Amino acid sequence: MAERKIPLRKCLGCGEMKEKKQLLRVVRSKEGEISVDFLGKAPGRGAYLCLSVACFDTARKSRRLERTFSAKIEEEIFDTLRERIVSQTEKDNG
Repeated sequence: MAERKIPLRKCLGCGEMKEKKQLLRVVRSKEGEISVDFLGKAPGRGAYLCLSVACFDTARKSRRLERTFSAKIEEEIFDTLRERIVSQTEKDNG
C-alpha cells in the first residue's frame, strides 16, 4: 500500500515548510473578508502561520499577512490569531 503524501505549507513568520495540520490558516474570501480558518477548509486565499508567538510577531511586524492578501487587516483578526496561538501552545505544553 502506498504512503499518503503529507501536504506541506510555508509559515509566513519563519519561512519553514511544515505539515498543514501544524499550522494555523488565515483566509481571505472572494468578497475580501479576512478571517481565521479554524478547520482549514474555508474557500478563498489562504496563508499559514506556525503555532508560535515568535512567528506571529515576526509576520505581524513585517506586515506579511497584509502583503499576502493585499488588504488591511483589522486588529480583531490579529487578536484572535494571537489568542488561538497562545491557547494552542498552552494546551500542547500543559
